[in-house]
Parts: sequence; C-alpha cells; structure tokens
Amino acid sequence: MSKDVANHYSQGTLGDRIESGLKLAVGGDRPVTIDDLAPVDEFHIGGRPASVHLFDQLNLSPDDAVLDIGAGIGGTARFVAQTYGSTVTGIDLTPEFCEVAGQLNDLVGLSDKVDVVEGSALEMPFEDDSFSVAYMMHVGMNIEDKPALYKEIRRVLKPGGVLAIYDVLQGSNPEQLTFPVPWATVPETSFLATESEMRDYLVAAGFTVEKTTDRTQFAKEFFAAIIPPAGGAPPPLGIHLIIGNEAPTKLKNMVTNIGAGRCEPWEIIAR
Repeated sequence: MSKDVANHYSQGTLGDRIESGLKLAVGGDRPVTIDDLAPVDEFHIGGRPASVHLFDQLNLSPDDAVLDIGAGIGGTARFVAQTYGSTVTGIDLTPEFCEVAGQLNDLVGLSDKVDVVEGSALEMPFEDDSFSVAYMMHVGMNIEDKPALYKEIRRVLKPGGVLAIYDVLQGSNPEQLTFPVPWATVPETSFLATESEMRDYLVAAGFTVEKTTDRTQFAKEFFAAIIPPAGGAPPPLGIHLIIGNEAPTKLKNMVTNIGAGRCEPWEIIAR
C-alpha cells in the first residue's frame, strides 16, 4: 500500500517542472523566496492562508523542534522555519518529494533549518521524545491504520507536545467520493475518518483533543478562487505541478465532493 501511495505522487520530472515554472513566474533577476514557491509547495487546501491559520494557534518559537509528517516537497516546513524560527524535520514516503524538498531548501537558503527524510509515518526513524510540536497537513487520508499512526506520533513527541492536524475528513454524506481526488486515484488508497473517529483515535493514543475546527466554507472559497475558468490556462506555479495532468479533474471532483458533504477539511489540535 505504501508503494501505491508513493507512486501516486511521483512523476519523475517534478523538479524540472518547478524550475520551469519559477523561470516564468520569477525570472532570474532576484533570489527565489518561500513566497514565490508558496503556490506550488504548500500542497493543501487553502495553501499559505491555511498554514497561517493553523500555525498562529500554536505559539511556535525558535526553541521548538518541529516534525512535519508527510512533508511533501517541504513548503510548509520552510514556512514554519522562516516565520517562527523553528527547526523543522520532515518525513515523507515519496522519494522524489524528499529530493525536491532538499533542492528547494538550498534554493531559498533554509537547508540549515529544514530537513526532509524519506520514511513511513507508521515507523519513523526518530528517538522517543524528540519533538515539541508535530503537524500533519492533508496526510491522514492516505493512511488506513490511524490508531498506529497517532501512537507513533505520540512516541516521538515530548511529554506535553502539541499535535496539529489539517486533514480532509469524512463528511456527513456517506456517499462514496467521486474519484480521482488529489490524494487518491481510486477508493482503495483513500481512508477518510469522521471528526468523531479522529477524536477517538487520538484519545486512545494518549492525546487530549483541545480544539477542532470545520474549515469547509474556507475550502469552498479557496477552490472558487483558484480553479481557472473553462479554457483558461493555469499559472506557471501551482498545485497542478504536483497533482499532474489530471489536476483539472481532481480539483473539479474536490469541489463536487465538498459541496455534496462527502468530505470536509478540519483542523484538530491535541496534546
């Protein structure tokens, strides 16, 4: 299953596609910044505004050792490192994402603050009590064994450490999703939990859930703003570079699924 997930996200040409997009969007007249990369490397509903909304609730500081689970190409990790001064370690299942993350860390001068390693969230190569904060941005949808996931996160978090989750959850409508969606081409690699189930999994793993926030309306406004009109060309940099050639279909299906109540993005903060 983990190989299926990695294959879903891997294209083999992502670094080249981002480089080409940067040349069109930025040119070569100045250094590239994390703000330039944000349209493509914060690969979750809402992009940068969603990141700000979540992390401003966590009181992050330069003293925090932060874990990014399912870091992708490292966009959120770079945002956290530059904005709050924290040191961020990311882990991701997709080798290509880890490679591109390293290249982009170097490009924006954050390789001393951000490191993304290859590995599984269910068996992380970190010592117990290693991190003061952990977060997941649109990762749990690909992980079936959520009880094991949250127990593993609890293991690597220091006592009293904070876990912040921004994931797509099962909505009130029990109908099956329309596929493909950004995280899965077929139902066999999509594993959505309800908000109530998430609470139960976290409590069973030793967490106390402090806050949950439904971000559905925010998601609807986000998709209305980013989906180009029929026949319109996408921007040089955007999540379509990661989603691939099926980007228009996947985004259209997400709008349909969220509108029908089949799935909902939620924030969850626990410790």
